[in-house]
Formats: sequence, structure tokens, C-alpha cells
Amino acid sequence: MRAIPPVRSIIHIDMDAFYASVEQRDRPEFRGRPVIVGADPRGRGVVAAASYEARSFGVHSAMPIGRAARFCPHAAFLPVDMDKYVRVSREIMAILSEYSPVLEPISVDEAFLDATGTDRLLGPPLEVAKAIKARLRQEVGLTASAGVAPNKFLAKLASDLEKPDGLVEVKAGEEAAFLRDLPIEWLWGVGRVTARELRAMGIETIGRLARVPQRVLVERFGKAGVLLHELSHGRDDRPVEPFILPKSMGAEETFAHDTRDPGELRRTLLAQAERVARELRTEGYAGRSVTLKLRFADFLTMTRSVTGEPTHDGGEIFNRALGLLDRVAPIEPVRLIGVSVSGLIQGGPDQLSLFSAGSARRDRVARAADRLAQRFGDHVLIPASLLARAKRR
Repeated sequence: MRAIPPVRSIIHIDMDAFYASVEQRDRPEFRGRPVIVGADPRGRGVVAAASYEARSFGVHSAMPIGRAARFCPHAAFLPVDMDKYVRVSREIMAILSEYSPVLEPISVDEAFLDATGTDRLLGPPLEVAKAIKARLRQEVGLTASAGVAPNKFLAKLASDLEKPDGLVEVKAGEEAAFLRDLPIEWLWGVGRVTARELRAMGIETIGRLARVPQRVLVERFGKAGVLLHELSHGRDDRPVEPFILPKSMGAEETFAHDTRDPGELRRTLLAQAERVARELRTEGYAGRSVTLKLRFADFLTMTRSVTGEPTHDGGEIFNRALGLLDRVAPIEPVRLIGVSVSGLIQGGPDQLSLFSAGSARRDRVARAADRLAQRFGDHVLIPASLLARAKRR
């Protein structure tokens, strides 16, 4: 007789408006005011994060920064300070790790915990979530929203329902009631196109979707129909993974003015390659694939990739990206350029055997530069070709 698996207890912790909240915490003059973190409002980048005060004016992440400035011109516009956010994130994850050894960070500001079987030691999962929220407020000075449920999908959905500073529990057996009246857009994988197709079928809510036979959904949506059917019934068997390699690391920049200048494109690409390489080394990774991203004045976006030996060397990343750039003949001026490294493997300082003998020396030099940058700032050592660019900034 097959044993019935225990009901899992999954907690999802999601920091509220993380970047903006960190800035409001550190700068009391911005508390209670709209804060928008991202690009220069006079430029053409995007919003990285918006405080809840800014969201009330319709500002949201990934919105063009110019539109955000029109919606909320009186907001405080602040640059992204990723080093600071990563430091705060480490404090948060250290606290979360005290409540479960099965911790899966999925970004700098959210994570899953598997609290199955911890009742005797820590109490019921709902009480664990309350304790985590209280410690984050007291020790980090930030609020978080939490969802408690039998699986990851429901826990994530629950944490989103009552933001900010929310706490929602979905008990085993209550999945259908919890999902019944929620709009179909709340399901993972349901974007504008899928939502439009579902609504054309007369399906407005998750509860209505759950009543559609799986075969009908598969006929209409292929393999995605199986996932829609499972999620509409609140089923998700994915485990909480204590550690997952990041898929990629990258950087991109939107120019103040569209450009065809090869020199400007190369200088920007070199600065990005060095930034990505430093992030790779700091986190202990190397990557096999380098991808170039270009967005033109007409908003056409293209990507080109090349794969080789694993590297975390800025010069090597730049050379691969430059080779890709040289094979593109842009008709329109370039609006955005970016580079990313994927196919990541763990490659710390004790694993130089992964690299060629020649690159080992460059690696030691790069790590020495990293230590100087950590102590004195990112711009203490930069390639000579970037000096003019640094002065303009």
C-alpha cells in the first residue's frame, strides 16, 4: 500500500517595494513620499522599483522613466544602488535561514521556505511567518508580505494578495475556495494573449477555468493547457530548492540619444562587460555563453549569442560581444545595448583549472582590482578607453 505523502507547509516571503523601501529606511526625508528608483527621469530608461506612494499615481516597475515622471513629477527619483540592496538581501536571507534549512531565494527580495515538519520546534507555519515578519521589521527595518500554503504556487499567490505587510494562509483542503473568484490573470503563465483567449471562451475566473476538462485546454493551448488545468486546481508539486544556479548575469543601458557611433557602442559594451565580469567573480561563477542585445530606434530588438569556454574575465566577455556586434549591420540607430553571460557554472578562485594558463594570470589581476574597487569604489580602476566616458558621468 502506497504511503500518502505529508501535506507540505510552504512559506513565501516577499519584501514590499524592496529598493524603494530600503531608500526610505535609509533616508527619513523620503518616508511617506513617492520614491521611484531607476533611471534618470530626463533619460529614457525604466523604473526599477516604486514605493507604494508612487504606485498610487500609476507608477510601476518596468515603466518608461519618462512616463513615470509625467505621472508623478513630485516623486523623489533615485538611482539604483545594487550593492546596497544585495547587502540588505543577505541580512534578510540570513534571518530566513534560521527558520528552515530548505530555503530557496528566487531574487534579492523574495524566497520560499519549506516549513514542513517544523511545528514541534517552531510552532505552526502561520506563527513562523508572523515571527519572520516581526524580525524583518525589527532587525532590518523593512516590511514583508507572506503567504503560507501547501505548495509554492499558492504560497506565492497568497503573499501577493494583501500587500503591503500582508499575511495570508491557504490551508490544505481550502485551495478551491481560495482560487474560485480570483481573475485568470493571477495564474502563472497567463499573460495578455492567453487571458484574451480564455475570456473569449467565457472564462473569467480561476474557478470557472477549473471546471473546463483538461482535454479541452490541451486542444486549445497544447502542453500549456496541462499546466493551466493543474494550477486552476491549486496543484503544484515542485519542491523548494535550497540552491539554484542563476540563469544569467547581465547589464544593459538605454542611450540618452539614439546612436550609430561605433566608438560609443564599443565603450558602452566594454563598461558593461567589466561590470558583469565583476559580478560573476564576486558571486563565484563563470559562464559559457555571451549574449549581445540591441534595441533600435524603431524598438526592434535583436539578440545574438556565442558559446565558448567558461569565463569571468571582462576582456574575454567584451571580445565575444564585440565579435557579435561587428557582425550586425544596424539600419536604424541603436537605442539600447546590453550584454549578458549565461550557461553559468561555479568557478571560484580555487578553481582556476577551469581556465587556461594565460587567463589564470588575468584572473588574479582582476581579483586584485575587485578588492580595490570594494575598498575605494567601482571607478578606482577602469580601462583607459573608458576614462572619457567616466568623466562625462
